[in-house]
Amino acid sequence: MKKSSIVFWIAATALPISAYLLPALGLNEYYLYVSYIVLQYVVLATAWNVLGGYAGYVNFGTGAFFGAGAYAALVLMLTFQAPLIVQIGGAALIGAAMGLCVGLLTLRLKGIFFSIATIAVAIVIETFVLNWRYVGGATGMQILRPPVPLGFETYTQMLLVVMTVLAVVSLAVARYVQTSWLGRGLQALRDAEVAAECSGVPTLKLKLIACALSGGLMAMAGSTLPLYSSFIEPHSVFNLNYSVMALSMAVIGGMSKWWGPAIGAVLISASQQFAVSASPEKHLLIVGLSLIVFVVVAPSGLIGLVHWLRGCLTSRSSTGRLNEGLIKP
Repeated sequence: MKKSSIVFWIAATALPISAYLLPALGLNEYYLYVSYIVLQYVVLATAWNVLGGYAGYVNFGTGAFFGAGAYAALVLMLTFQAPLIVQIGGAALIGAAMGLCVGLLTLRLKGIFFSIATIAVAIVIETFVLNWRYVGGATGMQILRPPVPLGFETYTQMLLVVMTVLAVVSLAVARYVQTSWLGRGLQALRDAEVAAECSGVPTLKLKLIACALSGGLMAMAGSTLPLYSSFIEPHSVFNLNYSVMALSMAVIGGMSKWWGPAIGAVLISASQQFAVSASPEKHLLIVGLSLIVFVVVAPSGLIGLVHWLRGCLTSRSSTGRLNEGLIKP
């Protein structure tokens, strides 16, 4: 096993343990809430990048998959009193199946036409839920949560650990996709799809796999929402803000590496939570301006910016050593 893989799996094991032990530090419950939201956006941004970053298909339907996962978990809870792990698994399967179906309907489209189609899908699904009385319809539904499982004092503590595990799962999936044949194929079709098809790359198959993985992970992120908020309603769950934030986090963090969107998610969502009481409008303005700056100046995100700065420093150091050698008698 490579050294990088060993480090990754050690960190992947340590993160949920740290999340479990975090309440022992006596932190205010608010910081646990912030950590949960940050990790939720880590999952969403990482999931978005599987299709939007690796394959180059910009998806504005994040809210649709997130909301579908939340309502899938709610239906399993209402109908079968299913435990949380079943709700998460069921939501992931629903999201993956939905991603596959949406991919079959929309992946023939290119560029902005694909993006518009994903927005239309989100509107259709939201309209369906708005008229589904079993899950509360437009008025939403209050959820009666069962007792907190043993080992936890509050639902916030338990769901923080659960979301940490989901974040680790999403990062592991994105890391595998990037380093596998699937990632190489997605990169080929992103750079030149027609050339990739002519070279024998099964582009439609790869895009459908990416859609299924991305949709499953997004729905998985929404599956804990009913238990966490104890109330769910369509307008907030299917909000377009999820799509915009996931895209912004991936672009600002860097779409070329599996850990880029996670960095963007941590920076943006953490600042959003701490700024929400002061001025959420100003925070959205800052995010929008940052997105414009990164798209124009550093399209590879923070990852590309760091690599560029490192290259400049290395070049300057090499030039200095060369000059020193020329000056010596």
